[in-house]
Amino acid sequence: MQTTNPDTAHNRKRVLIIKPGYSETLDPDSSGVVSLGDILRTTVILHLFPSDHYHVTWLVDQKGVPLLKGNTHINRLLTVNAFTPHLLLSEWFDIVVNFEKEPGICAVSDRIPAWRRYGFRLDPQSHSAVAYDYSDEALSFTTDSTAKRKKAKSWSDILYEMLGHKYTGQSYLLGYRPQSGIRYDVGLNHLIGKKFPLKRWPELQWKSLHDKLSPQYSVCWQQGDNDIGEYIEWIASCRVLVTNDSLGLHIALALGKPVVALFGPTISTEVEGERLTKILPPLEWDCIPCMESFCPKAEPCIGHISVESVHKAILELLDAPNIVSTQALP
Repeated sequence: MQTTNPDTAHNRKRVLIIKPGYSETLDPDSSGVVSLGDILRTTVILHLFPSDHYHVTWLVDQKGVPLLKGNTHINRLLTVNAFTPHLLLSEWFDIVVNFEKEPGICAVSDRIPAWRRYGFRLDPQSHSAVAYDYSDEALSFTTDSTAKRKKAKSWSDILYEMLGHKYTGQSYLLGYRPQSGIRYDVGLNHLIGKKFPLKRWPELQWKSLHDKLSPQYSVCWQQGDNDIGEYIEWIASCRVLVTNDSLGLHIALALGKPVVALFGPTISTEVEGERLTKILPPLEWDCIPCMESFCPKAEPCIGHISVESVHKAILELLDAPNIVSTQALP
């Protein structure tokens, strides 16, 4: 897929952002599974490239297109296929930003004609990713999880630092524009990907929370599991979203939704938002957050978050004076 702007932007700087989503920028992930959350979180850097001064091309996997298509900060959206590297090698850019650590992508990125480069490049001797200026710390987080835990920086802070800037609270920029009005008081974003099952709050707690809320409020279980557009529309239809640390959390923040987010094995400080309430396990385990996919304990840390604490946080958000009211269900 390729979308172009008729304006060839000769008077604007040409920027290429390489973020198909194959590797998580700040994690040692090499599974090749597309991380939609990673793609959406990376849109925060688009604030650094306003359209009156920059012409932005974004390279993404086809699965990430619904998140970016229609984004007014992106002038051209390229999807990865066998011919895309040849196309990019025939062009030139003022700035190339590569957030992928996969060696093949780094090799192509390094060869694309450009005046300035940020992110990751290929070491020709080790054939592994190394850092351009400003990205050494980000790369170190992928090999030293202890350093990442202790640094306690938000994802957006780190991305801005990788480009030599300071993050000042800019939001994600979602391309998709939902049409749904508010239909539910509370959305339960209870599912999680197969990659990090420990992030999921246990099913019994989810059901108990539903039972506590449903007598007084309209509550809806997660929808759009197999369709990203339907998923975004569902999140848009909820006054408040309760969620694991997942893609839904970032979509809700991009839409400006009040969110109650449950964290256990993942780093809560990586996520910021004015309308975000974080709930962590009331534990003093040294292993939290472990960022692992397996837990040797009888009950993983996320299971120690009480239904009562989540219920209380939801009620506080629902009672906030600036929250939108629900509409009658058909």
